Amino acid sequence: MSEDGDTGAAGVTRIAVDGELTIYRAADLKVTLLEALRKSPVLEVDLSGVTELDTAGLQVLMLAKNTAAADQRELRLLNHSPAVVEIVEMLNLGAFFGDALLIHS
Repeated sequence: MSEDGDTGAAGVTRIAVDGELTIYRAADLKVTLLEALRKSPVLEVDLSGVTELDTAGLQVLMLAKNTAAADQRELRLLNHSPAVVEIVEMLNLGAFFGDALLIHS
């Protein structure tokens, strides 16, 4: 997991998640995402490097989405890896995340 530099001019912070987004890393990711949301009005999470996603990782992403909405901030999930797309589509959560790439018409 890496945070690309600092917050940009538009107040956008970007975090890239690499490797497994599973129960073994969920607690660390939760802290990272919630801290970034607290500091920035817009958080972009690049998921292109995610090789595995389980329900613990998915719960962290859902918590971050709900926290952002409650705090009137924005969470954007970007560059979904095949592992992310598979789980989100299987559980029909595209609409929850509001991601046009995952919402089928």
